[in-house]
Amino acid sequence: MARWHALMVLGTAQFLMVLDTSVMNVSISRLVEDFDTEVTTIQAVITLYALVMAAFMIVGGRLGDIFGRRRLFLLGLVVYGVGSALTAAAPTVGVLAVGWSVIEGLGAAMVLPAMAALVAASYRGRDRAVAYGVIGGLAGAGIAVGPLLGGWVTTYLTWRLVFAGEVVVVLVILAFRRVITEVPRPGPRPRLDGVGATLSAAGLALGVLGVLQSGTWGWVQPRNPPFTVLGFAPTLFVIGLGVAVLAAFARWERHREGRHADPLVDLDLLHRPALRSGLLCLLGQNLILLGLFFAIPLYLQVVQGFDAFETGLRLVPVSVTMLLASTLAARLGRVVGARPVVRLALLTLAAAIVWLLATIDPVIDDVQFGCAMGLLGIGMGLLASQLGNVVQSSAGEEERSEVGGLQFTAQNLGSALGTALIGSLLVGALAHAFTTEVESNPHLSEQTRQKTSVALEAGIGFVSTDQVRTAAEQAGLPPAEVDALTDSYADAQLDGLKAGILAAGGITLASLLVTSHLPGRPSRRPEPSRVDAT
Repeated sequence: MARWHALMVLGTAQFLMVLDTSVMNVSISRLVEDFDTEVTTIQAVITLYALVMAAFMIVGGRLGDIFGRRRLFLLGLVVYGVGSALTAAAPTVGVLAVGWSVIEGLGAAMVLPAMAALVAASYRGRDRAVAYGVIGGLAGAGIAVGPLLGGWVTTYLTWRLVFAGEVVVVLVILAFRRVITEVPRPGPRPRLDGVGATLSAAGLALGVLGVLQSGTWGWVQPRNPPFTVLGFAPTLFVIGLGVAVLAAFARWERHREGRHADPLVDLDLLHRPALRSGLLCLLGQNLILLGLFFAIPLYLQVVQGFDAFETGLRLVPVSVTMLLASTLAARLGRVVGARPVVRLALLTLAAAIVWLLATIDPVIDDVQFGCAMGLLGIGMGLLASQLGNVVQSSAGEEERSEVGGLQFTAQNLGSALGTALIGSLLVGALAHAFTTEVESNPHLSEQTRQKTSVALEAGIGFVSTDQVRTAAEQAGLPPAEVDALTDSYADAQLDGLKAGILAAGGITLASLLVTSHLPGRPSRRPEPSRVDAT
C-alpha cells in the first residue's frame, strides 16, 4: 500500500476541488435568500469560478514547469485555503465572488495541473490506469458528498461550515506533504509568456461572458443589455471578440516558437489525435454534467419546493453510481480500449437523459427520477474512468504540466459553458414558453398580456410560482387572472427545464463525433508500474 500514499494525498485534493462546486449547486436557493439576490447572480458566481480556473489553468501548468510541480501544488493549496476561509465569512455576494470564484479558482488553477502531472509521473501502465480511475472516482465522491453534505449543512446549519471544513482539509493535506515526491526537471527552466497568458485568459473570459449573459441580453434581439451593437444584442459580438482574441493568442504562440522563445503552450500538442479527442471529450463531459447539475437542482428546489437536504438526497443515485462506475471501470480501457468504453458511456448518458426528460412533471415520481439519475451516474463514471488516463498517456514526461493545464482547461471551460449555456437556454426557453402561454391563455385580459410583455422585456428569472403569484397580486390583477398567469408560468417552467436537459442530450450525441481518435484495443506490452522518485 505504500506506493499509493501519494495518490491518497493527491486524490484528496481532487475531491476537495469538486466538493464545493456541488455544494454551491445544491445551495442555490439558500444563497439567493442569504444574500438577497437572484438565481442569475448565483449562476454568475458559479460560472465565474469555473471561468477563472479555465482561464488560468494553462498558466498554472506552465508555472509548474517553472517552479516545480510539487512546490506549486502546495502553494496552490495555501491560496485555495485562504479563499475558502474568506468564502466562509463572506458578508456579501461580492465577497463571496472574490473568495470563492477568484481566489479559490486561482488556487485550483495552480493545484490541478500539478496534481495531474504528479500522478502521471508517479505511475505507469496498469497502476496509472488505476490511479486515474481513483482520481475520477474521487471526483464522483465529491459530487456524491457535496449534495448530501451540503444539503444537510445548508438546511440545518449553514453552508458556510462546508468552506470552513475545507480549510481544515487543506491543513491536513499540507501535513502529509512529505509523501509527495517529484523527479527534478532536467535542463533549464522555461520562462513565462506574459503576453500569451493575458491573451488566453482574456479570450476565454470574453467567450464565456457572452454565453453567460445571453439569457439576459438576448442572442440577436436585444432583451435587457447594457448596450447594443448596431441595434443587435451584444452577445454574439462579445463571443466573436473572444474568438478573435484566442486567434491572436495562437498567432502569438507561433511567433514565440519562431523566435525559439518559450510559448505558454505548445500548440503542436493539439495535433496529436488521441490527445485532441480526449480533451474534446473532457470538455463535453463537464459541459453535460455541470449543465445538468445546474438545471436539475432548479427543478427540485424551485419547481418541487424541496429544501437543500431533500435535493441532496435525490442526487445521491447519480453520485453513488458515478463513484462506483469510475472506480470499477478503471482497468476496462486496458482490456477493450478507451474508445468503446467512452462510446458506451455517451450512449448510456443519452439514454439517461431521455429517461430524465420523461420524469420532469409537476409532481415528481421519485422512483423513476432516482433510476434515471442512477443511469446518468453510470455513464459519467465510465467517462471519468478513461479520459484522464488517455490525455496524460498522450504526453511525454517533460510535457506533463503543460498537458495537465490543457486537461483542466478543457474540463473547466466545459463546466463554465455547461452552467452558462444550459442556464441561458433554460431561461430563454422559459421566456419564450411563458410568452406563448400568456398570449394563448383565454383567461387573461389584453391589459394583463401587455403588462406581462413589458415585464418580460426587462428580463426574466427562474423563480417559484409563489413569487409569480405574489407579483401578480401586487400588480392588482383579479384573482382569476392571478391563477391563470401562475398556471401559465408553471407550464413554462417545465418547458424551460426540458429544453435545457434536451440540449444536454444533443451535446452528448455530438460528443460521439470526436471519439474516433481515442485509443482502441491496446497492445499487450509489459510496462513498469511505478516510477521511482529519487
